Amino acid sequence: MTNLLGPAEIRDLAARLGVTPTKRLGQNFVHDPNTVRRIVAAAALGPDDVVLEVGPGLGSLTLGLLDKAAHVHAVEIDPVLAKQLPETAKHAGNLTVHTADALRITAIEDPQPTALVANLPYNVAVPVVLHLLATLPTLRTGLVMVQKEVADRLTAKPGNKTYGIPSVKLAWYADARPAGRVPPNVFWPVPNVDSGLVAFTRREPPRTDVPRTDVFAVVDAAFSQRRKTLRAALAGWAGGADAAASVLTAAGIDPRTRGEQLTVAQFAAIAAAARPSSARE
Repeated sequence: MTNLLGPAEIRDLAARLGVTPTKRLGQNFVHDPNTVRRIVAAAALGPDDVVLEVGPGLGSLTLGLLDKAAHVHAVEIDPVLAKQLPETAKHAGNLTVHTADALRITAIEDPQPTALVANLPYNVAVPVVLHLLATLPTLRTGLVMVQKEVADRLTAKPGNKTYGIPSVKLAWYADARPAGRVPPNVFWPVPNVDSGLVAFTRREPPRTDVPRTDVFAVVDAAFSQRRKTLRAALAGWAGGADAAASVLTAAGIDPRTRGEQLTVAQFAAIAAAARPSSARE
């Protein structure tokens, strides 16, 4: 079993590389081996799983993943950290490092990733998860550590006050659930917020007869004016309040409903009802 990095090793490695964590890149490095073991265990990886790790930083989580996965693709935007990672991992044969922005990833060479496991930078966590699920269809499962507030939003269900755009869009791709809380003191530097773990399992989208982009346009419009009824909130999207009411009725939804009450399947039904009849045939 690989020796994991503790607080002293993390600080020594950073000092040797001349690395100072930056808020711009959302760098908060995990320095607690027990937290790494907890994340790896919660990811429930099988021996054939290929992990995609975004933002490996100094490699603390990477080392834990290499012990459990068949292969790890580590995507690191900081070239200094990316260059160091193979050495930290003692040039593990099952590690591929990509010096890249995860939001610009369009493909990963073989072996194809099956699981996303990452301590995600807080400032780009939601866009990264949604982009990778849209871009990499081989991703079947995921366990990501994000700001606790973001974790609550990603896993919220209809009717919950934190339910919103991230909740619905993640639900298009996967079933998500909260998988635990992580305290600030396991990071360096120590963030001023708690973190949360989000686990998800991919499933088929709720409908295949309407493009995802159409559904997401409805979601964006519905939550842009959260306090308004859907009849009012979707007026701009539909071409008027009456047109919105007509589409909602056709989708089987009361126009007086608010967006926070709808499931992703209901948003898809609205998008489908708005399409020309020829496009639905």
